[in-house]
Amino acid sequence: MDHSAHHTGTGQGDHAAHHGSGVHGGYGDHGGRGGHGGHGGHAREGVSWAMAAKATLHCLTGCAIGEILGMVIGTALMWGNVPTMALAVTLAFLFGYSFTLFAVLRSGLDFRSAVKVALAADTVSIAVMELVDNGIVALTPGAMDAHLSDGLFWSALLGGFAVAFLITTPVNKWMIGRGKGHAVVHAHH
Repeated sequence: MDHSAHHTGTGQGDHAAHHGSGVHGGYGDHGGRGGHGGHGGHAREGVSWAMAAKATLHCLTGCAIGEILGMVIGTALMWGNVPTMALAVTLAFLFGYSFTLFAVLRSGLDFRSAVKVALAADTVSIAVMELVDNGIVALTPGAMDAHLSDGLFWSALLGGFAVAFLITTPVNKWMIGRGKGHAVVHAHH
């Protein structure tokens, strides 16, 4: 990808425009930080809703994979609601962090530093997402007792993900605008 157009002029504009269109927002697409000098300043100049949505989608993807996997495992082992939810939330955090971790590792960061970046980038986003999503599932009548084969389970879960996305996107926009959250990732790609 040619970044020369992005780095001419004032350096302002939609930072997300130079990212790939993949789920990961293009993190790590650059094969290192050479020539970029870090992007920490870009985040503070103006954060677009597209950038915030991309960061939220990045977190949501990891959360959804982990949460669904946790529900499937808990159901297969015939666990109750509380241990199944605990496993699902744990796996949601694990997968959410891992997406960012692998992306920043590709940029050349050592493992310990990459873990710190992943924790800084995703903790608030994943926590908000999990709180909203699981709250909606818990408050939907019958959803906690529905089986994986029931439409009610999937509609509550997917509806929870949709609402979590809508609530977490402004949170991520606010955090990126202050150099936190996914802005930390941008400084390392």
